[in-house]
Amino acid sequence: MHRLLLLGCLWLLAAPPASGIFQRPTGSPAPLHLQYLLEPLHPTVHTQRGATATLPCVLRALPHNYRVKWSKVEPANYRENIIIITNGLYHKNYGPLSPRVRLRHSHRYDASLTITDVALEDEGRYRCQLVNGLEDESISLTLHLEGIVFPYQPSNGRYKFNYHEAKRACEQQDSRLATYQQLYKAWTEGLDWCNAGWILDGTVHYPIINSREPCGGRLLLPGVRTYGARDKQKDRFDAFCFTSALQGQVYFIRGHLNFKEAGQACRNHGAALAKVGQLYSAWKFSQLDRCDGGWLADGSVRYPITIPRQRCGGLPDPGVRSFGFPSKEMRTYGTYCFVG
Repeated sequence: MHRLLLLGCLWLLAAPPASGIFQRPTGSPAPLHLQYLLEPLHPTVHTQRGATATLPCVLRALPHNYRVKWSKVEPANYRENIIIITNGLYHKNYGPLSPRVRLRHSHRYDASLTITDVALEDEGRYRCQLVNGLEDESISLTLHLEGIVFPYQPSNGRYKFNYHEAKRACEQQDSRLATYQQLYKAWTEGLDWCNAGWILDGTVHYPIINSREPCGGRLLLPGVRTYGARDKQKDRFDAFCFTSALQGQVYFIRGHLNFKEAGQACRNHGAALAKVGQLYSAWKFSQLDRCDGGWLADGSVRYPITIPRQRCGGLPDPGVRSFGFPSKEMRTYGTYCFVG
């Protein structure tokens, strides 16, 4: 009974009447269409996986009988999922983000949303909406994770994934399907890949820096080329995966190991075979640089190069190089391990 009464308060109790107004800094007038919400000075919040991030939402005044509703727009289905609702006195959390979100509430005008232990799937667009009868208004903010996009295909060759298999493959490699914005940013930073791959919204693309015959022809301009939306069940392509900072460490064990021995070598050190996304993350964020090919958890052999040099593949740009998927019986390579 007490719980029912408490939940009822969330919807029935009015917040205290306004007794003051927050002023914006000089030279930054609030947009005329916003009566109660302050337009954020920085609509994009940058963070990394595992961090704590706060999306600002501050009221200029407190109307009577108001609620603030936070929601997230999911790019995979364009739905808006409610995260939290508050009336200034009580709040209620919703959905999978529920255990990791809270209202900052540093003062009574503050309805900012704090997300702890930020996950890959938290990136995206959020909306803070003031619900006040006919005077509803909202602001949009973007949570941006610093990270890396990498193309991924299975051991049996290219163009084997339908959308759902591509999504699952990225998740198995400590990553997720990239968004278009993430793929576009990766292209501006030099990602050049001739094979088309799924991204999170169900469309298919490939990024080209150097126009060439096998990749649409020399006459097409560089860019992120698109196949558009495809049948998620029937059509098959590769995947573009996105990962962010690691909560752990990737390291190399030298040796002439087959795949089974590589896994045992990691376990002997209290670790596990590193996943592809973990190796890319260590290369991106920890500047892991090794000229040695090593087994990974998916059966591929790769090595990360931060400082390009002739004896390490000879390619002029940094990157994670691949030997593909050799026979698991080969005793040629060492192993990359991950410990969390």
